[in-house]
Amino acid sequence: MKELKLGKNEANLRFDKYLKKVLKEAPNSFIYKMLRKKNITLNGKKADGTEKTAEGDVVKFFLSDETFDKMSGNTSNDMPFMELDYKPYIEVLYEDEDVLFLNKPQGLLTQSDDSGDKCLNDYLLAYLFQTGKLSKEQYSTFHPSVSNRLDRNTSGIVLCGKSLKGSQDNARILKDRTLEKHYIALVKGIAKKEYIKGYLFKDESSNKVYISKEPKDNYLPIETEYEPIETYKGATLLDIHLITGRTHQIRAHLASNNHPLIGDYKYGDKKVNDIYKSNVKIKYQLLHSRMMKIGDLKVEAPMPDNFKRAIEFAKEN
Repeated sequence: MKELKLGKNEANLRFDKYLKKVLKEAPNSFIYKMLRKKNITLNGKKADGTEKTAEGDVVKFFLSDETFDKMSGNTSNDMPFMELDYKPYIEVLYEDEDVLFLNKPQGLLTQSDDSGDKCLNDYLLAYLFQTGKLSKEQYSTFHPSVSNRLDRNTSGIVLCGKSLKGSQDNARILKDRTLEKHYIALVKGIAKKEYIKGYLFKDESSNKVYISKEPKDNYLPIETEYEPIETYKGATLLDIHLITGRTHQIRAHLASNNHPLIGDYKYGDKKVNDIYKSNVKIKYQLLHSRMMKIGDLKVEAPMPDNFKRAIEFAKEN
């Protein structure tokens, strides 16, 4: 016998819809037969599947463990994150019952792609599962996930949804731009405070974007605001307020304004990049999501070591 207590992610569903999520490998005929025979009960009573679930409801499955596991489909093959070592990749900056803010390291994908490499989302699930914050049964009805993306070689804060409510709230604040996002970047040249607008087009075949100052067909509007934190001989450490959030927006928009990110070989200055690569081992763009703010909640990620090395070099050269 398996007993499950419903959480808020399972509330306000038709009972049969909930059961289909839990027993996703079971045919409908099996689920309704088990209801008729009282092999599945809701709060100790017979149910027909039309009931509305509520947080705190107790569902009992009078099935063998073998049958339940087979019908639920929750095997290690379906949840490869179960035994991942998340500790080198998960740095929790803030966590409550609905959301997480994680500090993503440079070089790690935010979400999976065609490469098959593990991503932050995999390690998020491993962290939640191995710390007892996510069960197999909960995973069958709701998948926690990252809510915004960073490029593989951009480090810093990623917002994640732990619950259905958290994921929905995250989608809303990202859409209506009430989530304030700030980055730091080390860029070529002496930059001044600016608010720049433009239009961006993404070429899917090359995974590269192009910037126009004038509107064009298939180009999307972008807005980027930045101001110097420190200025060096030939570089500037910028605070960047990302107003719109398009693919490669900061990298391409700053490059179009003659301040490419140091270390960015896709949009930047190869000669400058090679100097930093050979002297302080900077291989990728110096871009870090350092702060997110929503209402009274402000979350910050510490400056990475690669920035510290590059800044020291910029001060001396």
